[in-house]
Amino acid sequence: MHTLRSVIAVALVILLPAAASAQDDFRTWLAGLRAEARDQGISDRTLDAALADITPIARVIELDRDQPEFTETFWTYLGKRVSTRRIERGRALLKSHAGLLQRIQAQYGVQARFLVAFWGLETNFGEYMGSFPVIGSLATLAHDPRRSDFFRAELLDALRIVDAGHITPVAMKGSWAGAMGQPQFMPSTFVRHAVDDDGDGRRDIWNSLPDVFASAANFLQRSGWQRGETWGREVTLPSGFDVELNGLKRRRSLADWQRLGVRRADGSDLPQVAGMQASLILPGGHRGPAFLVYQNFRTILVWNRSILYAIAVGHLADRLVGLGPLAAKAPADDRPLSRTQVIEIQTTLAALGFQPGEPDGVVGPMTREAIKDYQRQTALPADGYADHRLWQRLQTNR
Repeated sequence: MHTLRSVIAVALVILLPAAASAQDDFRTWLAGLRAEARDQGISDRTLDAALADITPIARVIELDRDQPEFTETFWTYLGKRVSTRRIERGRALLKSHAGLLQRIQAQYGVQARFLVAFWGLETNFGEYMGSFPVIGSLATLAHDPRRSDFFRAELLDALRIVDAGHITPVAMKGSWAGAMGQPQFMPSTFVRHAVDDDGDGRRDIWNSLPDVFASAANFLQRSGWQRGETWGREVTLPSGFDVELNGLKRRRSLADWQRLGVRRADGSDLPQVAGMQASLILPGGHRGPAFLVYQNFRTILVWNRSILYAIAVGHLADRLVGLGPLAAKAPADDRPLSRTQVIEIQTTLAALGFQPGEPDGVVGPMTREAIKDYQRQTALPADGYADHRLWQRLQTNR
């Protein structure tokens, strides 16, 4: 017993000064942040209300460092986000808020179905906006060295939002990373694009649907949304099609794609719209669905850089107005790769002389290019897609 007490005592001697030192470091950092905010015109009243008794949130750092064990395939991602229940609820809300949505559409040129699709994907139509205190989360991430500059700027914008009277610090809830309200705007996006549509003097993206829809539409319009155009469409490719033509870096006219044998999913001709450019994407590799995507798809990527997210928004918007499910079906062997398997793919490619980048378990642009190089060298369709077939093939090279 005495030995155990001694061990505990020694541990406390070590840990307590370290904890005190960390607290002192945060307080010193916070004092500097407060001085910078004051220099930028943020009032002491706001700073007292927002920063009083604030401490780092350990859970925020845990979530920032957390990486899922398994990646999601195209089909698992889409299935979770464009579910039958979400489609049905979105259709009902599109109808019940038709007057407001049509007014916003006429003003900003963003179709109502897309506004409802973003709303559904971001917060399940306002049902879950996050429960973290935005000021506390951003302060935690701004103090942490990993992405401190980015989150410091976001924290200062959050304080400006409070200072302008749009919301109180206590009511400013959001995700662990600081995304806020029903459209999940970061503070900088709020500052640049949020709109007081209901005329009450506040830009309230938490509680006011006029402000929510107008803010989302304003953001999309300013980001390049094309009035009256859709996002893209599922297509079919002819036998022997060169899959290396896929990717957002390549654009061709619809007439060019038609000449290459690309057709709508039902086999009919592509629409012929003068001057309209499209890119071909294969989010599930050459065995998955193919899409021609337009400028509005690229605008969705300004909101969220994920190609899978952008397809989910577009497909959900289509389903809300009665268009059908995708014609392509998931392969029978469709299942996610684990992070360990992705690291093994990256490590093996590097050992073979390709350059997939740091073996981090994430299939980013460098890894996709390395996969393409390997596929070309081994006479495989060069779609840059990482799946179990690729992993199994590379096992023979380990």
